[in-house]
Amino acid sequence: MNGEIRGRDISQVLEQWAPLFLQENYDNSGWLVGNPDQILTGVLCSLDCTEAVVEEAIEKNCNLIVAHHPIWFGGKKKLGNHYTDRVIQLALKNGIGLYACHTNADSVLTGVNAKISEKLGLLHSKILSPKTESLLKLETYVPNTHAEKIRQHLFESGAGWVGNYSHASFNVSGMGTYWGQAGSNPSIGSAGRLEKVEETKIEVLLPIWKKNEVLQTLFDVHPYEEVAYYLQNIDNVHQGVGMGMVGNLPTSVSWESWISQLKQTFEVPMIKHTSPVSQVQKIAVCGGSGSFLLPDAIRSGADVFVTADFKYHEFFEADGKITIVDIGHYESEQFTSEIFCDLIRKKFPIFAVLKSTVRTNPVNYC
Repeated sequence: MNGEIRGRDISQVLEQWAPLFLQENYDNSGWLVGNPDQILTGVLCSLDCTEAVVEEAIEKNCNLIVAHHPIWFGGKKKLGNHYTDRVIQLALKNGIGLYACHTNADSVLTGVNAKISEKLGLLHSKILSPKTESLLKLETYVPNTHAEKIRQHLFESGAGWVGNYSHASFNVSGMGTYWGQAGSNPSIGSAGRLEKVEETKIEVLLPIWKKNEVLQTLFDVHPYEEVAYYLQNIDNVHQGVGMGMVGNLPTSVSWESWISQLKQTFEVPMIKHTSPVSQVQKIAVCGGSGSFLLPDAIRSGADVFVTADFKYHEFFEADGKITIVDIGHYESEQFTSEIFCDLIRKKFPIFAVLKSTVRTNPVNYC
């Protein structure tokens, strides 16, 4: 690469952290405009991508914009004079790539909601609504002499995580048999006769988006000509991915003290909320539109639910069981660009990675 950084180098960092598999069906995360093979002069990170943000990228010599919100969601058949079309045309004209990291960034343990939890000072935060149908169980059969080596390689490729525990596996010893037929070349024994080998059955869990990587690792390190393995979809929730988070303040604080600090931290001049509780300690959060998580927030036993975009009638659903605190969509996600900057700078510490100074919030208060 000769020191050159290309667009796909940046997207690989982001997708390793927040796989595109995790985005919601309606979303449009990933490359939106530009060539991933383009050599980069700089990266500008932003919550939204507006014309002002593209102009800032031009001014600062950044030819890639990484934004949280995609500039469009549905399919586009033509470019006109809509503000999204103007953004796309301005980016194309100036050779600027556009990349979005949206609901996949909402879904990871160190993502958007972790940043909100950090700003709120929450401890022991966990996913509020963990995802299901995102885990596989891998079973493979290996000679005892190779079991430790293969386990370690599987762990290094992303298998073996259960919640906050890594290197998790189940192992059973037994007798494996095989008879090499014509054309076979057994690594242990010979073709044309029954072989018996002391083997270990290794079982590990892996995220579904790690399937190809884990299997390729298994094939690369397994000594057998034909690798015996079995993959199974499981219904277990993945505690490391999902929507929203819930955590606790170090100590209980009064509503008045807490709401004052919230306004200051998120720079919110006014907040919509339901009937307040007297004391606040357990807090559920969801960046952006989070009303769909209200039942989860109530079940978690949280005192308050910090999110945005509640509709009038949805506020009634609090029903005295929790205090809904709507701080605004932009306000709740305004620190997301910090996450992108930190991730990219950690990987490429001497490359130009800038945080946009454009305030893209379309909502004003008076």
